[in-house]
Amino acid sequence: MITVVGETLVDLIEETAGTMAAYPGGSPANVATALARLGQPTTLLTQIGYDAHGRMLRAYIEGNGVRLSQQSILNLAQTSVATTHLNPKGQATYDFNIEWQAFPGQMVEDAHGDCLHTGSLATVLQPGADDVLALVRRARPSTMISFDPNCRPSVTGDPIGARGRIDAFVSLSDVVKVSGDDLDWIYPGRPYQEAGRRWLALGAHVVVVTLGELGAWAATRRYEVEVAAHHTDVVDTVGAGDAFTAGMLAALSEADLLKAERRSTLAAADRAVLTEVVEFAAEVAARTCARRGANPPVRAELSVPRAEVSLGMLRTRRGAEID
Repeated sequence: MITVVGETLVDLIEETAGTMAAYPGGSPANVATALARLGQPTTLLTQIGYDAHGRMLRAYIEGNGVRLSQQSILNLAQTSVATTHLNPKGQATYDFNIEWQAFPGQMVEDAHGDCLHTGSLATVLQPGADDVLALVRRARPSTMISFDPNCRPSVTGDPIGARGRIDAFVSLSDVVKVSGDDLDWIYPGRPYQEAGRRWLALGAHVVVVTLGELGAWAATRRYEVEVAAHHTDVVDTVGAGDAFTAGMLAALSEADLLKAERRSTLAAADRAVLTEVVEFAAEVAARTCARRGANPPVRAELSVPRAEVSLGMLRTRRGAEID
């Protein structure tokens, strides 16, 4: 089981001139939905309004097989909204009307499963962001941690203030996925490889940088690989990065690499394993780009990654020491 922590919101996307349509959104919620469609048992800890948009989101989330955590706040006065603007190439930018409250009391739900994933506004927007960071710290001894900063400059403002908090999450994380655009904002002028290696030095075991149509770069402390993008006819890029994150986590889970007790095995993964995981994630993202809104594929639509085979070869070569 994978637990996802973070915001759920409505994406308002212009369908025709002057006409907006509401789609389920929010980076962590998108990841949770994509994971469930990929066959991964998934729980979402989130905050949703008690309004028409909130009822739509709950029906969508639960209809896709995602369990809502008992610690979720489901009675906000108004569900958060992102107004999505698409350029002629279908690339999205967002304006947000979002609230991320503190959670009442200490979040005491202990069973976070094999992995806890978080990111985006839930990790930087106060007052709730402090609760999320505290939850990650408590969960880490027994749960693998995944993080995607998924930066929203229109909400967070100056990157200097966000940088320290992002680094704090990276230092607690095993798997970090980030877009090249996000790294340009966090560390202006720094090559993405240099920034990725810095995050590995902070404590991450795997860092993956997505580069749009240029593919992705992935690294452990031992290996670095480059993976080409899956080309598709792009409708829009809404939710593509979240779909990539879900594909990556699903592939790691299928390769039995997504548990706290598998940290050393993940750190020792070879180039073949790393490549297969990222290629699968890229395919999930590409299929999402071919559809309107954050609408990820189901597992049956996708190829079977060969990471399981590569992992078996790795075990044969290294033996019990990697466990």
